[in-house]
Amino acid sequence: MEILEILEADYRNFPRNQTYRIYAEDVYFKDPLNEFRGRGRYQQMIQFINTWFLDPNLELHQIQRTDNQIRTDWTLSWTTPLPWRPQIVISGWSELQLDHEEQIISHVDYWHCSRWDVLKQHFSGKAATP
Repeated sequence: MEILEILEADYRNFPRNQTYRIYAEDVYFKDPLNEFRGRGRYQQMIQFINTWFLDPNLELHQIQRTDNQIRTDWTLSWTTPLPWRPQIVISGWSELQLDHEEQIISHVDYWHCSRWDVLKQHFSGKAATP
């Protein structure tokens, strides 16, 4: 299976049954809340989402590859397990860089909203808008 097909399947299944072998052992990851290196840390982050978020969903809107770069545009949503069960929605994109073996060596996520906007969703009941 080609890398784009694997990524499309991972988005459909997120956060379960992810294909971690497509990530280099020392993959660099960054998003507005995290920055680290290592496939093990990446797996822990995904497991955290799977364990603590209710009904997480990662909708893939577009995926495109240019040489060793992949860009995905997506919307991540979940229910936070607070008594009032707020629905959280973040739209954004990921920039992935591949090495010569087609492994992801860098995965950087960008959001169309601020961290503050995401926090406010927990109390306002309104999704962040780009």
